[in-house]
Amino acid sequence: MLYKLFYSFHDLYSPFNVFRYITFRTALAIVTAMLITLIMTPWFIEKMKRMSITQYVRDDGPKTHMPKAGTPTMGGILIILSVVLSVLFWGDLSNRFVQVVLMALIGYGLIGCLDDYLKTSGRNPKGLKVRYKLGLQVVLALLIGLLFYHDPNDAYAASLSIPFFKKWLIDMGWFYIPFAILVIVGSSNAVNLTDGIDGLAIGLVGIATLANGALVYISGNSVFAEYLHVLYLPGTGELSVFCGAMFGSALGFLWYNSYPAEIFMGDVGSLGLGGALGTLAVITKHEVVLALVGGIFVLETFSVMVQVASFKITGKRVFKMAPLHHHFEEKGWPEPKVIVRFWIVGIVLALLSLTTLKIR
Repeated sequence: MLYKLFYSFHDLYSPFNVFRYITFRTALAIVTAMLITLIMTPWFIEKMKRMSITQYVRDDGPKTHMPKAGTPTMGGILIILSVVLSVLFWGDLSNRFVQVVLMALIGYGLIGCLDDYLKTSGRNPKGLKVRYKLGLQVVLALLIGLLFYHDPNDAYAASLSIPFFKKWLIDMGWFYIPFAILVIVGSSNAVNLTDGIDGLAIGLVGIATLANGALVYISGNSVFAEYLHVLYLPGTGELSVFCGAMFGSALGFLWYNSYPAEIFMGDVGSLGLGGALGTLAVITKHEVVLALVGGIFVLETFSVMVQVASFKITGKRVFKMAPLHHHFEEKGWPEPKVIVRFWIVGIVLALLSLTTLKIR
């Protein structure tokens, strides 16, 4: 916690007083995480190549993806490391919200790491069995849900906030726990499903994280929360530093993950980042807004559900291939066009999610 060390000098030299401001530390977190990722990724790529930890490409995927076999993967380890280090430097680790979201990031990252290890080691090309993978995700989400449900300091522990309305809350009682599990596990897997082409998922994560950073800062600021008629949740403003670290890490990784990708983040990255986004939504009571800010993730997941259901019931496919980004690839869209257009939609949805703050 470098910020506390630097801030301790503010009595001797007044400019050090700047370290008490969340906005300043968030900016530092962005730069720190981005630099760590930019500097360390080339070394990490070579390390993964030497260890033969490379991408496995499914035979039933788009044929244009076959040349990607052999590209280093598990770059999510570096993403998570850069986020954690940046938060350690500039965040307040005594903040319970920061502790929980770090637990989600690392915990879901470890589940993804195990899945990636089984795939790349050749022990099981399909990775961790679905029932074990989903089971571990649910257990971790259950723990997070229980932590907040039984938190005596949280007056809105079991409440669902409805956007576009002034503090319209629905008391869900004990049902909030399975709802929180659905949000966190769903978010984790949605990002995982979207991570199918170069730079798509990490770019969308960066966009969603930036919007979430604004949401958590407003929720933790009594003046802004009162003005915009959102729930004031003391302490959540510190999560802006975490969001800054995630955004900076996403930018740094995108430098190497953009088309044509030099490295993939693997399940360790997609499950970890998705779990963190879901946990942020649960903490700030923006679960419904998450479905809007992460609209592309929702559409990608929905396309898979529709495809599977349609094929099982009718024997026909709705899309040329699922998830949705593969459908457009099969229609002849070049991969970079799919990526940029999905990013554009993601930016528009993120902006729309922020309008829910004012239209209340």
